[in-house]
Amino acid sequence: MERAAAAERAVCARHLRRLWALPGTVLGRSGWPPTVSQRLHWHWNYWWQAHLLDSLVDAQLRQPTDERARLINRFIATVHRRNFGSWVNDYYDDIAWLGLALQRVRQLQLSTVDEPIDVIGRRLHEGWTDDLGGGIWWRRGDSFKNTPANGPAAIFHARKGDQERAGAMTRWLTDTLVDPETGLVWDGIRAGTGEVVKHIFSYCQGVYLGACLEQSRWGEAASTIQAVEKHVAPQGILPGSEGGDGGLFSAIAARYLALAAKNLPRPEAETAKKLVRNSAEACWNGAAQEKTGPLFSAYWEKPAPKPPGKAERDLSVQIGGWMLLEAAATL
Repeated sequence: MERAAAAERAVCARHLRRLWALPGTVLGRSGWPPTVSQRLHWHWNYWWQAHLLDSLVDAQLRQPTDERARLINRFIATVHRRNFGSWVNDYYDDIAWLGLALQRVRQLQLSTVDEPIDVIGRRLHEGWTDDLGGGIWWRRGDSFKNTPANGPAAIFHARKGDQERAGAMTRWLTDTLVDPETGLVWDGIRAGTGEVVKHIFSYCQGVYLGACLEQSRWGEAASTIQAVEKHVAPQGILPGSEGGDGGLFSAIAARYLALAAKNLPRPEAETAKKLVRNSAEACWNGAAQEKTGPLFSAYWEKPAPKPPGKAERDLSVQIGGWMLLEAAATL
């Protein structure tokens, strides 16, 4: 728990700043040290901010404070402002992540967020089509359906009480994008050609695992954990994915592995716990110690370079380390 608290302090100290110098606002700068455009929040990493909110909720569950509760309220309002008065964008995976974070905010009664949850829920419902057998698109107007969109959307629908849609999404993922040989979850499938994009990302394993857990599909959940251990993290440490969006991939897997560790029977629960704990230990030991606290490596099995590399400057990489340590703290 102390390591998670140190990670929180470091990320908040380096990245949390006002939006456009407006009083009462707070958002995560996408880089540290920040460039001029990052100081201005010019490039809008919507889904990085969603995971930053999720991590603040993790911290509130770990050790609740009134100060953080107020911060979470300001943060939510600032996301809405920076998104120009809207809760959604064209990417279904992005909005599903914000929706999941807001559901947890509501569960803790930290803020009144019924409206954005309903707005996101309606938009996710609109994304479903019968093309390619079902599922939602990666983004509006696209021709690609993928695990990164359907996994978190299935979790969102399940937690919102829409078991029918959550079940349909999870079954579509199982039937369409799970490799019957390895049990790994592929990235997506293209309309028109029907080409399955068989890239393997730890992100995809995590969101599919989360969807299975919400649907009590224990067999599929157990198979996914076994596949991750064998093919994705054979050395017992979840892999890095450089900076950018990839900085969050394995942290997402860790979040749902930690949930699996508390819900599945042995031996899969022990395997999930071991993957999270081993990754957290490596992440912590490999962090560079800055005045503001630990600076995490983009590759948890390797030490963070000094001075920070391009990837380590990314907010996504630092949230990823924090998320991982929060997941480990729950175990």
